[in-house]
Amino acid sequence: MANIIWVDEAGSTNSLLADMARQGIAYDGDAVAAFAQSAGRGQRGNSWESEPGANLTFSILFSGRGYDVSRNFMVSEAVALAVAQIVDAELGGCGGKVCVKWPNDIYVGDRKVCGILIENVLSGRTVERCIAGIGLNINQKRFLSDAPNPVSLFQIDGKVRDVRRILSSLVDRILHNMGVAEKLHGEYMKRLWRSGDFYPYDDNVNGERILARIADVLPEGHLVLELNSGERREYAFKEVSAVIF
Repeated sequence: MANIIWVDEAGSTNSLLADMARQGIAYDGDAVAAFAQSAGRGQRGNSWESEPGANLTFSILFSGRGYDVSRNFMVSEAVALAVAQIVDAELGGCGGKVCVKWPNDIYVGDRKVCGILIENVLSGRTVERCIAGIGLNINQKRFLSDAPNPVSLFQIDGKVRDVRRILSSLVDRILHNMGVAEKLHGEYMKRLWRSGDFYPYDDNVNGERILARIADVLPEGHLVLELNSGERREYAFKEVSAVIF
């Protein structure tokens, strides 16, 4: 059974768990969850809005697994798919398709229900420690930040849920997925938001808006887009962004 440590408040569960790992009091597979998080971090340096007690803000530790940094995106795939699978089970098809927006945001339809931040400590090219921080909107009724499209499970179907129950199921699913992480790429590709069709993207490298579709996601996590002209372009994180209507 997973070891889940609850705290009343944390600045960032990622930072707290990293401190615990450095002190030798947190181990591979351990998770730390906070009822309130005052300095939660999202991708691109953004903050994460979460009403205390209403949602899940937690981090899970992977250490001593000894894989090369070039394979680290499989962690992102395993964690993102675990969240998508649990959200799918909770909603039962209500609210739209549950998808992964590259690299690892979780969307229901065109609305973001979960953000994931993965941080690594390297020893040469080996990942010595990896921490995945997850913010999942569960019971929040209203969002006050200027984030463009947040949504909670409650806003989708009106049900109040037990956050402890969902956390237990989610941590178990993450650990299961990590055990088969190298086999999940195909499922990850099937779950990708806006896959299959052409959509507008902002190419931040070339400073232009393009019309493209997802062609692939490479082992290191780079996104390959195929333009409507047939040209293919490869992007690292932050080099391209989907246009949200």
